[in-house]
Amino acid sequence: MNLELPTIASITMICLLAGMGVKSSKLDSKWIPCIVGGLGGLLGVAAMYVMPDFPAADPLTAAAIGIASGLASTGAHQAVKQIKGGVHNETTAAKK
Repeated sequence: MNLELPTIASITMICLLAGMGVKSSKLDSKWIPCIVGGLGGLLGVAAMYVMPDFPAADPLTAAAIGIASGLASTGAHQAVKQIKGGVHNETTAAKK
């Protein structure tokens, strides 16, 4: 059974929750991508050893997959936020 996509999605969801936790803390939001990327890298390496169907055979590739998954959580959050209309660019703000 091929479980690669759910494994990667689980890293993304864990990083998304971590990013939301950072957002609600006193820590500056500019650090969220660094935190979720680093957490994703750590989770990717851990998943390589724990999950038999993880799509990486070496720690460097596992870390890269994890980092990409962690950073994807930030992108997914921003995409949902923009679709809901929560983000306004400078042009939109200037028109109001």
